[in-house]
Amino acid sequence: MNPLKSIPGTIISGIVLAIIIMFLLRGESGGNPLEWTVWFHVVVGIVWIGLLYYFNFVQVPGMAGAKADGTAAGISKHIAPRALLWFRWAALLTWLSGAAALGKMGIFTAAFTFDGGTFSTANSVIGMGAWLGTIMLFNVWVLIWPNQKKVLGLVEASDEAKAKAGFVALMASRTNTLLSIPMLLGMTAYAHGLPI
Repeated sequence: MNPLKSIPGTIISGIVLAIIIMFLLRGESGGNPLEWTVWFHVVVGIVWIGLLYYFNFVQVPGMAGAKADGTAAGISKHIAPRALLWFRWAALLTWLSGAAALGKMGIFTAAFTFDGGTFSTANSVIGMGAWLGTIMLFNVWVLIWPNQKKVLGLVEASDEAKAKAGFVALMASRTNTLLSIPMLLGMTAYAHGLPI
């Protein structure tokens, strides 16, 4: 039985390996329960942003070629709906786990208020990332997904409505790609400081 022959088997094997490594490398410390939340946040965040980049760098440009070849139906019928399923739920889980981590760290309010408007602390840096992530989550659930359902024919829409929906979804997705770059800076700079 090869666990790599299925997605669940692969994911479970990765979790088991991470737990084994955790026990092997734990040393003398008492552990850090917050790390479970942060680790989960990073894993689902990679799924979310990885799919965001896949859509923008691979699928959208590839669809033009696929339409020209007459092969776009397979992508829009089989690949895009599955990718969008993982995409939208990974977005939600990323936001929720990030909010949970901020809460466990005791900085949820400080982050989202930029330390009361001081804009000069590590909490403000991660707060900027959290706000950008919040905007991105909004775009996924309010702009991208409802419009993609029209484009993919999952809901009834005229050709004109599909074209408009495709443009709205594309612009929201490109906005998320743009926002992901400073958002990731906010996530990493919280612990390491800004580069300048």
